[in-house]
Amino acid sequence: MAGKFVVKKGTTGKFHFNLLATNGQVIASSESYESKAAALNGIESVKKNAPNAAVEDQTAG
Repeated sequence: MAGKFVVKKGTTGKFHFNLLATNGQVIASSESYESKAAALNGIESVKKNAPNAAVEDQTAG
């Protein structure tokens, strides 16, 4: 089973999503969105843009 996105509605009424690894652990969390549709658009953006995202290593001194 591949990882999955889980959309949730918080106690404030706003929506967010988590990206879960295959073992069920949260590996990424989104910002809060005003609507479910906006959260779903956020997921689509991550799917589209993440494969090409650069890695910036800020650990080197």
